[in-house]
Amino acid sequence: MTAPAPVAAPAAPPGPLLDVAELAKRFVVGGKQGLLKRAMSFSKPAPPPPLLHAVDEVSFTVGRGETVGLVGESGCGKSTLVRLINRLLDPTSGSIRLGGTELADFKARAFAGNPHRGRIQMVFQDAGDSLNPRYTAADAIADPIRRLKRLSGARLKARVEELADQTGLPRDLLQRFPHQLSGGQKARVGIARAIAVSPELLILDEPTAALDVSVQVVILQLLQQLKRELGMSYLFVSHDLNVVRLLCDRVLVMYLGKIVEQGPAAEVFADPKHPYTQALISAIPQADPTQRAGRLRLGGEPRSPIDPDPRVCRFYGRCPKGTPRCAEETPLLHPAGAARQVACHFA
Repeated sequence: MTAPAPVAAPAAPPGPLLDVAELAKRFVVGGKQGLLKRAMSFSKPAPPPPLLHAVDEVSFTVGRGETVGLVGESGCGKSTLVRLINRLLDPTSGSIRLGGTELADFKARAFAGNPHRGRIQMVFQDAGDSLNPRYTAADAIADPIRRLKRLSGARLKARVEELADQTGLPRDLLQRFPHQLSGGQKARVGIARAIAVSPELLILDEPTAALDVSVQVVILQLLQQLKRELGMSYLFVSHDLNVVRLLCDRVLVMYLGKIVEQGPAAEVFADPKHPYTQALISAIPQADPTQRAGRLRLGGEPRSPIDPDPRVCRFYGRCPKGTPRCAEETPLLHPAGAARQVACHFA
C-alpha cells in the first residue's frame, strides 16, 4: 500500500504584499468651528476651507518577507501615513491593497472588527502608553486573540504562554500590570500582542525609541528573529538612520507629505541622490572628526503644507541645488537606476 502524496502548501499570491498607490490625506484647517462659521455666512459664497496636505499622492510597495524603512524629519507625514495603512484613519483618496484586498474600502471606525484586521498589526513607539494600565500582561496579549480568533479558556492561556516564550517574556510576569514591568518587558508585551493573531505585515513605529540603548539592541534582535521565524513583512519607521541602514532591505525618504527618494537601503545610504536624503545621511553621527566636517546643513524653513502650490518643489527654498525651474515645475519620482526612484530635477 503506497503512502498518499504529500499535499503541497498553497503558494503565496503573486505580487507585493502591500501596494500603496497615490495615497493622500488632507485635513481641514480650523476644524468644525471654522466650517460652521463659513456655513452660516449668507452674504457671499464661502471660500473653500484651507487644507493641510499631510500625505500627498504617495506610492510604494512592501514585498513578502521584506523590511522597508520609512525615514524623514518630524512633521513630514510618516505617522499619518502609517495610521492610514493601519486603517486608523480614512484616506482622502488613493489605494491601500494588502495581498490583493483593497483596505481603503473599509471605514477606519469599523475596521477593528473586520476579518482583515489581524493581517496588519502595529508595534507602537512607547509600549507603556499603548498598554491599558488596568490589563495584566496576559490580558493585553490575549485581547486581540479573543476578539479576532475567538479563543478562550485553556486554548487562549496556552497561546498567551506560547507568545510569551516566543518574545522572551518570563511567564511569571504575565500577571503583572504595566507599571510593574521594565521598559524592555513592556516592549516584549507590545510585540507579543502585535504578533498574537499571526499578521502578514507588522508596522514598527519607532519601536525602540523609548528604550535604553542596551535594551534597544536586544529588542531589535528579537524583531529580526521573529521576522525570520514567522515570515512577516515589516514597515519600519525610525529617526535612527543607522538602525534603518542595518535592518532594512529598502528605504523610503519622506519630505512634507511626499516620497522624494526610494530604493535599496545599501544603495541609498552609499549614494543618496536627492539633496534632502544627502542632508539626512550627512547628519548621522560620526566617530571620525574628519567625517563630521562634511555635514550638509540646510538653510531656511520648510514650506507650509497648507494648500501648497502644486507647481513648486516642496524642498524649494532649502535645497542647495534649487533653481528657478524648481519654483515652476515640481519634480516627480522618476527612475535613477535599476531599483531607485528620485523626485529631483538634478538627481
